[in-house]
Amino acid sequence: MTRANLLALAILILLLGLWEVACWMFTIPVFILPPPSIIMSTAVLKAPLILPHAMTTGLEIICGIALALAVAIPLAIGMFAFPWLEKALSPFLVTSQAIPVFALAPLLVVWLGYGMAGKILMAAIIIFFPITVSLLEGFKGCDHEFRVLFRLMGAGFWQTMRLLYWPWALPHFFAGLRVGVTVATIGAVIGEWVGAQSGLGFLMIQANARLKVDLVFAVILWLSLMGLALWYGVGWLEKKSIFWRNNQQILE
Repeated sequence: MTRANLLALAILILLLGLWEVACWMFTIPVFILPPPSIIMSTAVLKAPLILPHAMTTGLEIICGIALALAVAIPLAIGMFAFPWLEKALSPFLVTSQAIPVFALAPLLVVWLGYGMAGKILMAAIIIFFPITVSLLEGFKGCDHEFRVLFRLMGAGFWQTMRLLYWPWALPHFFAGLRVGVTVATIGAVIGEWVGAQSGLGFLMIQANARLKVDLVFAVILWLSLMGLALWYGVGWLEKKSIFWRNNQQILE
């Protein structure tokens, strides 16, 4: 474990310790703010209840990521290949993120019902923007001299995309993907808040209505762990995909 990881762990333990002591010292009711010990025990003891809902939310997030990638990658390539397309679509991309996500959720429930489709679309709407923008900026940031070299060697657009632009933009792509997957839970949970039959957001609403605040915090803990798993999963995939960066670091 690195020094940075040890420092992060120490800060986490300190904050949880202060939280625990404050709850017992000021005798805060459990239904208002439960201490971390009760939250963690609830997260473990209620795992049989939480797990099926977590699987539903996780499936919505994974499908949302897949849908976002299916839209973001071709869109970024198209806007890079045709600058006029970027100028035409940029206002719509910005507008899609300027509209509050919570305002779209009721409409998606009306259009798509209480099933998973609306939650998947909600997650995809949140995810695709950072991926699209980051990938497009990666394409644009490609070194001009390399572009000229490929042009002189007679490489076409798609060959240059495969051998130059795409590898060059991969770090930007994974940076956007990391941002996207960490906020993907927001879209899925908001959709479940508005209308759902299962999922962690649905469970949170049910628990909150019964003043089971410890269960609400336990669900939040599960969502945080899911977000961390997605973050580190993308990081692992990045290391495997951008292998030349690792080799360069070893040489240095």
